[in-house]
Amino acid sequence: MGMMKKRKREAGEIPTASMADIAFLLLIFFLVTTTIDVDTGIGMVLPPKLEEDVDPPPIKERNVLKILVNETGLVLVEDQPSSVRLIRDEVKKHILNEGVDPRYAETASRALVSIKTARETPYDAYVGVLDEVWMAYFEMWDAEARKLGFVDYAAYASTVSSADGENQIREKIKAAISIAEPDKQ
Repeated sequence: MGMMKKRKREAGEIPTASMADIAFLLLIFFLVTTTIDVDTGIGMVLPPKLEEDVDPPPIKERNVLKILVNETGLVLVEDQPSSVRLIRDEVKKHILNEGVDPRYAETASRALVSIKTARETPYDAYVGVLDEVWMAYFEMWDAEARKLGFVDYAAYASTVSSADGENQIREKIKAAISIAEPDKQ
């Protein structure tokens, strides 16, 4: 009997030649398909800058409703502590005053809402205040649209084409919001 010589088994190898290609293709795939969320800011149209030789229009103190949101998120309306949920009614009282109360605006067209914040003001507090001011305007516009026989302001606005017709409601009650940093002491 002849002894059979045992052949040594070679260890199995994993082919790695195309591994780099696969990794590269996966990398490209994930780079192309991944979406990165971009934080969007608050969309506001700012007025054009005044020419250097032109003075800003004079504004009477009574026509400005001053809202301050400090570093801790505390809201002050006309230097009196207030809360975010009271702002909407204050803004409506201020704009629709028509000269009756000397603490509020003379007319809706002259009314201005000033929002001042500190650099450290929490963003959500600022956005909450700004939302309430805008909601006050939308509620006043809705009321004006109902007087004209529309369901709401959106229904009225859809009938006014930007090319030829003027938006009478927005002309009567202009959204005049001033955003600034507080005065330095």
